[in-house]
Amino acid sequence: MTDTTSQLDSALLDRDATGSGIWSAATWFAVLSMAATSFALVSAEFLPAGLLTPLARDLGISEGTAGQIVTATASVGAVTALLSNVLIGRLNRKTVLVGLSALAIGSNILAALATDFWLLLLGRAGLGIALSAFWALSVAVVARLVGPNATGRGMAIVTLGVSLATIAAPSMGALVSDWLGWRSAMAMTAALAALAMLLQLLSLPTLPANANNSLADVFRLTRRRPIQLGMLAILLLMTGHFAGSVYVRPFLEQVTLLEAGPIALVLLGFGIAAVAGNVAGGRMADANIRMALAVTAALMGFATLALVLWGAHIGVAFGFSTLWGFAFGMAPVVLPTNLSLAAPDALEAAGSLMVVSFQVAISIGAVFGGYVVDNYGATGPFIITAVLAASTVALALLRPRK
Repeated sequence: MTDTTSQLDSALLDRDATGSGIWSAATWFAVLSMAATSFALVSAEFLPAGLLTPLARDLGISEGTAGQIVTATASVGAVTALLSNVLIGRLNRKTVLVGLSALAIGSNILAALATDFWLLLLGRAGLGIALSAFWALSVAVVARLVGPNATGRGMAIVTLGVSLATIAAPSMGALVSDWLGWRSAMAMTAALAALAMLLQLLSLPTLPANANNSLADVFRLTRRRPIQLGMLAILLLMTGHFAGSVYVRPFLEQVTLLEAGPIALVLLGFGIAAVAGNVAGGRMADANIRMALAVTAALMGFATLALVLWGAHIGVAFGFSTLWGFAFGMAPVVLPTNLSLAAPDALEAAGSLMVVSFQVAISIGAVFGGYVVDNYGATGPFIITAVLAASTVALALLRPRK
């Protein structure tokens, strides 16, 4: 990188760190490159949902075994999140982000070319490393790009890639798989990661390390009361969400008595509302994080409780599923921003704790939700979601106003 480029990079960081409400074109380009990366990574994460049947048939394994590639991604990601910001040391954060995109490219190519299950699993494990390390760095990088007073807005744009990927990836994967085969669909995610890497190279300023994290530093951060409350908010709300959201389709089939076509429309409405929630969450998080957390949890709790009470009616099912989607769209913006505000001096370490909290919540929610739905029926997981969301509202109100 030339001296001129470095000077421009420094000017970008200095100008936008002031918290100005107007972003330069360079700042927009940099933030959008982060959004493109989140879209590429999450698309690869969710792609198997539309590929399991042909993938399992081609590799000669059961669909249940094929489904473990999702588990591998999450499991490796949980460990990576805890260690990633320690292992990267003093490396320039732009170099790290570009390297993570390169790892995603290689992992997706390996998965596309895999001739047996273990090679596929290895490729997905590499994706898990790229995913978790990216999210562990994301808040710190966005705060440096846009300034601490606009972190919520910046993260809203980055997590917009998540919402779009969760809508597009499974259906896109199924279509490409039917047309060109599941390997081509996997290769497509490698192309998305390559595009994201190119955007990072062109738009991200140089980001010298401003912290030298150790594992002890990460654990020491957990002694702070606001960090403890921030992690607990993630665990409560996301455990509740994933305990219930996995079983939306069984609920709509068994309680609302909908067919496949209307169910697809409900899920589409959920996804579209999540995109709107991203935008609203970013604005609210920058204005009043305490209120943003309370509103996010209250909307999710109210929506799921309404579904339990009146979800047999089609209009109620459509309306409150959409409201739930809106609240879920707010959560990936509000929860990390809430945690980062508790550690403005240690954003990278806080990012590690944030990703670990999300991964643990996803795992607990999936297991707990499965137990409840098997023993208490399709409404059971939604009750858990409502209770944990209400607990998060109470937790938000305990958060200091400043």
